[in-house]
Amino acid sequence: MPKNVKNNTKNKKEKKSFMEYFRGVKLELSKVVWPTREELGSFAAIVLISCAAFTLLFWLVDTGFLAALKAVLGITLE
Repeated sequence: MPKNVKNNTKNKKEKKSFMEYFRGVKLELSKVVWPTREELGSFAAIVLISCAAFTLLFWLVDTGFLAALKAVLGITLE
């Protein structure tokens, strides 16, 4: 790749002002499709149920693993 092509790409990257940055942010946020109140409630319920399910799953696996270790090693935890 010739040197002058590399320099051209560097020149194209100009620093923008903070105001231009925030204008871009505002523009992008206007393109977002926000969820409705009902969708938000159902998504929150799904997240809470998933967290509870994974908590229970990890607790069961941990308890089973601890019981297996106690049986194999013959130890007690007091």
